[in-house]
Amino acid sequence: MKKTFDAFQRARSHIQQLHAYEPGEQPQGDGWTKLNTNENPYPPTPKLAAVLAGEVNQLRLYPEPRSLQLRQAIAGRYGLSAANVILGNGSDNLLDLITRCFVSAPGAGHTVPSYSLYPVVCGMSGQPLIDLPFDRSMQLDVAALAATDAKVFFLTNPNAPTGVAFSRSEIEAALQAIDGLLVVDEAYVDFGGETAIPLLREYENLIVVRTFSKSYALAGMRVGYALANEGIIALLDRVRDAYNVDRIAQAAALAAFEDVDYFEAQREKVIATRETLRAQLDELGWFTYPSAANFLFTEPLSSSGATGAEVAAELFGFLKERRILVRYFPNHPLTCAFIRVSIGTDAQMKLFIQSIQSWLDNAPHK
Repeated sequence: MKKTFDAFQRARSHIQQLHAYEPGEQPQGDGWTKLNTNENPYPPTPKLAAVLAGEVNQLRLYPEPRSLQLRQAIAGRYGLSAANVILGNGSDNLLDLITRCFVSAPGAGHTVPSYSLYPVVCGMSGQPLIDLPFDRSMQLDVAALAATDAKVFFLTNPNAPTGVAFSRSEIEAALQAIDGLLVVDEAYVDFGGETAIPLLREYENLIVVRTFSKSYALAGMRVGYALANEGIIALLDRVRDAYNVDRIAQAAALAAFEDVDYFEAQREKVIATRETLRAQLDELGWFTYPSAANFLFTEPLSSSGATGAEVAAELFGFLKERRILVRYFPNHPLTCAFIRVSIGTDAQMKLFIQSIQSWLDNAPHK
């Protein structure tokens, strides 16, 4: 007789209620223009090939468990010590470690909208998440943030999905106002935001989280890092998997981090393309948030002058039919009338604008 097992009923109650993170669509097959997951349109440093080839014969050996060489390089860049740095299997891994270490009742806080992984990492730990809603102005309400009394508050800076950046003075005001930890998630900061790293010397309740996925073009390697005071890093190390960053990923991240000239050249290209696209959307009369990230969050305006969720959804579908993927967030009133487009190459952005023009010229909009 077959023995059955009801896995769902046996799972812990907070896991039963958990909704997994849904990443942007990964298309199958060729011919897609992929502008939906904020990947870098340019390859990582060309020095990578030789570096990775040198690691192949070492794959029988475990990686350095603390990613020490990479910790030291990052610390040296920012005038810190290696004890102020921790590496993770992507920044998502670090957000989970922070939650496991520091979040308890009344829970963690985050702005809405922001990175949709925060509810997942809190849900995995069975902890509540307190919402701090933005309005369309995207102004950061420091007093309301402090009033949440959250043990940990996640603040994406620049914000996702809008791209809006908050100043270092706003971050400092929040640090002064709250009693818990402020986690500043700087996944996109290299594209124009103001980093909170200098504040680490004065504020022991600050954690800055970064990733190699975006500006260093290493999304496929899954490497992130966090900077904080030594006591915080020591606790995060207690719950970190011993070999959480593999040998190849460590070598790739170090090579990318040290090739400063290449990094700057590619970063500047992305920023220049973003601003060109922003000007083109402005010419169409579309409202687009000022972005310090490698994407734009824009409100489509139909040829009849309409905006709203139906317009945005229609454009999203129109583009997908033409094998152009952007991101659409239909489940929140502040995002449902917008699409988010990752910054690609100039050729990809030209195709995107041409497709928008084709959509505008389509008969249903007249």
